[in-house]
Amino acid sequence: MQQETDVLIVGGGPAGLAVAIAARQRGFRVSVVDGAKPPITKACGEGLLPDALQALRELGIELRETDGWALRGIRFEDEHASVSSSFSGGCGIGIRREVLHARMVKRASDCGVVLYWNAPITSLTEAGATACGNKISARWVIGADGSRSLVRRWSGLESPSLQRGRFAYRRHYRLSPWTDFTEVHWGEKAQAYITPVSEDEICVVLISNRAGSRFDETLRGFSKLETRLKQCAHASSERGAMTGNFYLKNVTRGKIALIGDASGGVDAITGEGLCLSFRQAHELAAALVEGDLRLYEKAHRRMLRRPRLMGKLLLLLDRETGMRKRTMRILEAGPHLFERMLAYHVGETRVFQLAATGASLGWRFLTA
Repeated sequence: MQQETDVLIVGGGPAGLAVAIAARQRGFRVSVVDGAKPPITKACGEGLLPDALQALRELGIELRETDGWALRGIRFEDEHASVSSSFSGGCGIGIRREVLHARMVKRASDCGVVLYWNAPITSLTEAGATACGNKISARWVIGADGSRSLVRRWSGLESPSLQRGRFAYRRHYRLSPWTDFTEVHWGEKAQAYITPVSEDEICVVLISNRAGSRFDETLRGFSKLETRLKQCAHASSERGAMTGNFYLKNVTRGKIALIGDASGGVDAITGEGLCLSFRQAHELAAALVEGDLRLYEKAHRRMLRRPRLMGKLLLLLDRETGMRKRTMRILEAGPHLFERMLAYHVGETRVFQLAATGASLGWRFLTA
């Protein structure tokens, strides 16, 4: 194992690989250690929006058409209404997390990142860190080791404020996609996310507020979807995870920085987790060039504003059933409002334009 490097990244998931590639692009020696081995997966919706694909392209990663399923837009549905909008900035893609991870591992390896798998970190040191009994000295240590980050805890950055944790479950089905949209089905205190990931497979993620609920139990709350999936073969086993908003007071200390879920997160309802990690990677690498992690601290706060706001708005619709039903009817009657909201969600418009859309939506509430 390499004993000296410029940047040591703990965690070889998408966030860790993204910052590894971004740092290599700027000429740093980079090593990644992870206690697991590829492919690394997790329970997630597996849809990448156009802004996430742009961030990947800036890392030198071009996903192929055969890697997944092109996504033209997003559709919201409940029992009474349906509204959809296409992305104005090109297509997104539905892609199995394992496929995405393999593409990122190859890119990292090709650009000279040193990768150590099955190499769990056991401690941080003044010089760097210890993994598999080897002391590795590094100018910077990056914690990309997930929502239960050891780097965060050991560095004294553990101060999360968890807001409204929820329960997510994922399963894949052998089924030809019926749409080129990501669908969000709204139920009573639960959502179902449908993302096509290949010509014969879809990813279904269910998110519920109820502790102890499971996939099949939650699916029964979506009768039309349950009927469609009832006779379909499972392409994967059920996986579960917690999701929610949590924020840290700081994401850097000394020579240590956090990225991805280790640095805080937004509820999966936003679909922003991966894109946010990719954008953080670019900002963190730029701060390393300047030798000043305070630049990343400031950028990290700025990048969280949009997904936090969208998360709050979407979770409000989850909590307030009557408001959601009325909102869905208004959006169905005025789809341009949904189009504007989606444009803000993927970073194509600014917050004042969202405010104008909100004002228009509010007026329709009053006059409906």
